[in-house]
Amino acid sequence: MTDPQRTKYQEKVIKNYYRNRDAIALQKAMEQLTELYLCEGKKRETVWQRLLVNLEKIGLPADQIRHLREQDDPTVIAEVLKKFT
Repeated sequence: MTDPQRTKYQEKVIKNYYRNRDAIALQKAMEQLTELYLCEGKKRETVWQRLLVNLEKIGLPADQIRHLREQDDPTVIAEVLKKFT
């Protein structure tokens, strides 16, 4: 099966997404950090899973991500994310 033909507009949207992927991941990580401050229990674990994915996307090393997860402290994560803004 071949790829469908895309319009110029669709191509532009796709290129912009990939060009801004780091910024998008950072924004999502910040939103999830806010959720992490407010939630607990199962919801907190779900937020952590999404946050971990976005921390990887913005380029944090795996050992630093693992350390942040072990600490489970939103304040520390906020300090790390400040370096990317």
